[in-house]
Amino acid sequence: MSKVLPQNATQHGTMAACNRSLARLGVDEIDLYLLHWRGSVPLEETVDAFETLVGAGKIRNWGVSNFDFADIQELVDLPNGANVATDQVLYNLARRGIEFDLMPLCQRSGLPIMAYSPIEQGRVLHHVTVKAIAARLGATAAQVALAWVLRQDGVCAIPQSGKPEHVRENRGALDVRLTPQDLAELDETFPPPDRKQPLASH
Repeated sequence: MSKVLPQNATQHGTMAACNRSLARLGVDEIDLYLLHWRGSVPLEETVDAFETLVGAGKIRNWGVSNFDFADIQELVDLPNGANVATDQVLYNLARRGIEFDLMPLCQRSGLPIMAYSPIEQGRVLHHVTVKAIAARLGATAAQVALAWVLRQDGVCAIPQSGKPEHVRENRGALDVRLTPQDLAELDETFPPPDRKQPLASH
């Protein structure tokens, strides 16, 4: 996966940025190429560039990052806009704003959400509710936080994993089954949104 910055997201700029990424990574094709966030370049121009890169065999899929509800609506209505492979956004127990409107839109559209910072840089792991549920399930707090993110249809997570033991711990989250009681306790501690919220980005 690699990204193009919005200031480079013109037709020419996207192609040039992709070529730089290919050279830096030492590969012939990038699996997923993302527009980092919404900028001033018309989306249609960036989409055209992405589609050209797919046709040239330089990228396999393209997506967006930090796109909110209105951005995704605009994108999927563009020619080839429905080819978007994912919207990468900040989502975790403490940052649930996308559940109000963006997540339902993506689920209706069949657009996967890629959750970054799914354990809130470790901050949610110290909460007494998360630790209590982890102890009850024989899991780690990180596995509980990840399992909570992954319970949603069409949501994947990209936790940072600098060490092999963290990779193994993250993998173990797939085996954690949160009960209705667990989910209710987490909802009480980290309430879901009851109104539109600005898209969290850090």
